Amino acid sequence: MPHDLMSQLDAAARSTGFSGVVRIDRPDGESESRAYGWADRARGQAMTVDHRCGLASISKGFTALAVGALVDDGLLSLDSPVRPVLGDDLPLVDDAVTVGQLLSHTAGIGDYIDESAGGDINDYVVDRPLHLLGTTEAFVPLLDGRPQVSPPGSTFAYCNSGFVVLALVAERVSSLTFHDLVEQRVLGPAGMVSTGYPRTDEISGDTALGYLEESGDRTNALHLPVRGNGDGGAVGTVADLAAFWSALFAGRVVTLPTLQALTEPVSHVEGDHMRYARGFWRGWSSQTVLLEGYDAGVSGRTWHDPESGVTGSVLANTSNGAWPVLEALSWA
Repeated sequence: MPHDLMSQLDAAARSTGFSGVVRIDRPDGESESRAYGWADRARGQAMTVDHRCGLASISKGFTALAVGALVDDGLLSLDSPVRPVLGDDLPLVDDAVTVGQLLSHTAGIGDYIDESAGGDINDYVVDRPLHLLGTTEAFVPLLDGRPQVSPPGSTFAYCNSGFVVLALVAERVSSLTFHDLVEQRVLGPAGMVSTGYPRTDEISGDTALGYLEESGDRTNALHLPVRGNGDGGAVGTVADLAAFWSALFAGRVVTLPTLQALTEPVSHVEGDHMRYARGFWRGWSSQTVLLEGYDAGVSGRTWHDPESGVTGSVLANTSNGAWPVLEALSWA
C-alpha cells in the first residue's frame, strides 16, 4: 500500500505541475521522497527533497506540543484560564477562556485573520507593518480590540489569534521565548534539525521561496509576518516531518497521556470533512492524525496513520499546489 500511495501522489504531482516535495514512510523503515518544480524560479534552482519549505499552520502542532510540554511540567493544564496570565493585555478575551479551548478552536475569541470572511488566499490581510511582527509580544496590538464572537467552549471556529495567544501564555509561564521553547521542547527532542522559524528577510539558500501562483515569479514576501509565531510560519523538510511523527508517537516530545489529550477529537468539522482535536486534525472516520497548512505561497499536509504505521507529507511552495495532489488519496 505505501508504494501505491507514492505512485498515486507522483502521478498527481506530474499531471498538475506540482512544485514541492512528497515523502512516504513505512513502518519497516523504508521511505520514498520525490521533489518537483522549482525552489527558486528566477535563479533556476530546482527543488530537492532536502529543501526546507514553508509549513504555515502545520506548525500549529508545534505550538500545541510546546503547551503540552508545559502541561507535563505542571505549569499549565487544559483547564487553565488564560486571563490570569494575560493580565491587563487583550481585555476582550473572555475571563472563561481556557488553554484547552484555544487549542481546540472553541474559545470564541476574535481573530486577526477572519477566515470566515472569505476572500482569496493571496489577499493582503494583515493591516500592520509585517516587519514589526518578529516576537510574540509584538503581536499583542494586532490581536487587541477584537471582540469575543461566541461563548467559550460552545462552537468550533478556526482561529489564528488563539494560537498566538497560546504562544504568549507559554512564554509568560515558561520564561522562555516562544521560539526557544519550541526548539527546546519540540524540535530538539524530535530530531528536527532543519526546522525552525527564520526571519523572512534572513532565509537560507536551502529554503524554497513561496509563490502566489503556479507560474510567474511573484513571491509571498509581503504577505507573512517577518517571523512566524504560534499560528504558523515555520519552515522544515519532509525528512524532519517523518522524524517528528516517529518521535511524537514514541513519547519523546510529550508524555503519552498528554499526546492522547492533544489528539483526542473534540469537534466534527463538516466543511473540511475532518475532526479537530487540540492542535491536530483527525480523519473523519479513520484514526489518521494530520497537520495542515495553507497560506499565501504555502500549502501542505503531513499525516500519520496509527493503524498502518504509514506517515506521509506533501509540501508545496505555491498557494494551492498541494490540494490537487492530495485529492489523489482517499481521506475517508
